[in-house]
Amino acid sequence: MRAATLCVLLLLALPAAAVERVVTLAPSLTEIMLELDAGELLVGLLDGGERPAAVAQLPSVGRYGQLELESVLKLQPDLVLLWPDSISRAQRQQLERIGIPLLIVEPRKLADLAENFVEIGARIGRLDNGRALQQQFNNGLASLRQRYQREQPLRLFYQVWDTPLYTIGGEQIISDALRICGAENVFAELSLPAPQVSVEAVLQANPEVILASVQEQLDAWRIWPGVAAVERKQLWLVPDAGLERPSFQMLEAVGRLCEVLSEAR
Repeated sequence: MRAATLCVLLLLALPAAAVERVVTLAPSLTEIMLELDAGELLVGLLDGGERPAAVAQLPSVGRYGQLELESVLKLQPDLVLLWPDSISRAQRQQLERIGIPLLIVEPRKLADLAENFVEIGARIGRLDNGRALQQQFNNGLASLRQRYQREQPLRLFYQVWDTPLYTIGGEQIISDALRICGAENVFAELSLPAPQVSVEAVLQANPEVILASVQEQLDAWRIWPGVAAVERKQLWLVPDAGLERPSFQMLEAVGRLCEVLSEAR
């Protein structure tokens, strides 16, 4: 049995403690709380981009990578939802030593994310909502997989940044989204979430499609006409930034990704 599934089952077997004050340390976790219809439990969040309107007035506990521990303590949370990369290891250890209850959420696959809805729902007294989200999410993924599966997956390079050149590894949840859409990350063998690669490595991988979030980054590849993606004019902008925020809204973002890749033949 997978560890994540076992963890959920153990949580469901225990009597739920009353959680009344939740701090989220990633935008995706804030979104999940809202998707679980539990926004009233939020008392603070870590900023990382534009906030949803529903939490516009909530106190901040810092920004990505810069947690203000004193701000967290002032809010007296009885649960902190943590995405491990959002704060430093030292600050995570500080939270653990203080004894603030932590729930670490780090889905590597879309199925893991669906389980997270149940896991978080169980912890905050929204179990039924979590189960409903899980079912809707999994049903949506199954529909996308059936519609966009390919006998021969597209070889795809997903560019995160250009100087230096970063991509996503095979254990990053976006790689799983690519598989749903009938594509395969050409650097899937790399285990780091965001590994640095060389231009030479990309040329050797010879991707059929290149995705990036900035047009200038795509245009820079045009000097390499021998790359299949350049030759076939398959240089695409990432269609939805929601791919980078693992919450229920990611289902819609994956759908837009699949639509784009369906044109890359």
